[in-house]
Amino acid sequence: MKQTEYKCPLEATMEIIGGKYKGIILGHLIDRTLRYNELQKLIPQATPKMLIQQLKELESNGIIERKLYPVVPPKTEYSLSERGKTLVSIIIELNKWGINYLKEENIPCKYVEEMQEKNISL
Repeated sequence: MKQTEYKCPLEATMEIIGGKYKGIILGHLIDRTLRYNELQKLIPQATPKMLIQQLKELESNGIIERKLYPVVPPKTEYSLSERGKTLVSIIIELNKWGINYLKEENIPCKYVEEMQEKNISL
């Protein structure tokens, strides 16, 4: 159920994108459409129940779109909605902040290591 009043805009923003895996989901959906199983493989730490819950919340807030294909077995794809696309620059900046934090604290991160191996500057 959506709140009808907030104390500040940041409270609303964090309620919408602040779930445990919501930011990760949004990061994976930048510039691409993914099927549920692909998201599950990209976020293995999320239980199926939690992943579905986070996807439903993002969809109900108009951040992502879900397309269900009437085939057997059912095929479901997720992509950013127009509203969700407005969050791309924010997600990228949050990712950059996280990379810098991990480097400063000397905390290993598989993503950072993979990007360095591919010579992709972060």
